[in-house]
Amino acid sequence: MSDINIGEKISQIRKNKGLSIRELAQLSNVTSSMLSQIERGLANPSVNSLKSIASALDVALFTFFTSEVVKEDLIVRKDNRKRVILPNSDDVIYEILAPGITDNFEFAIMTLAPNTSSSNGNINHSGYEIAYVLEGEVLLYLDDEEFVLNKEDSVKVTAGINHRWENKSDKDAKVIFAVIL
Repeated sequence: MSDINIGEKISQIRKNKGLSIRELAQLSNVTSSMLSQIERGLANPSVNSLKSIASALDVALFTFFTSEVVKEDLIVRKDNRKRVILPNSDDVIYEILAPGITDNFEFAIMTLAPNTSSSNGNINHSGYEIAYVLEGEVLLYLDDEEFVLNKEDSVKVTAGINHRWENKSDKDAKVIFAVIL
């Protein structure tokens, strides 16, 4: 975890709003010398001072405690996707589309080789899954029922439903899906 420089954040916001240290001091009732020391990392502001500064800058207090997002890290290039190949199955490949793994959301493309299935038996999970068939035709088993999904069809699989994907054709099938836990 990287350190957050509160003084630097205050300085950046102040400058973006076109305020001098003296103007911010008047608006926040914090002395100019104290603001200067805070911005240069020479003094630590009290919670009350931070509240006053946040109010004067018209930002939420938590703004000072968030780190910047590196925009490039939000992009997953086609050639840099993480690939997951299940044990004993080179025929089912998952490519992770999201940049990093979150606790409550998964986003991936599943490629099913001809005459393969996503699992040996039906599986279920908490949350729900939304899927869209990118290529090919797949069979989707939902509990005891079987559904044929063609290219551009989509489905929502709710929590707890036993399900499995199967490709009975002689061409790869691709399904993009999101699992929200």
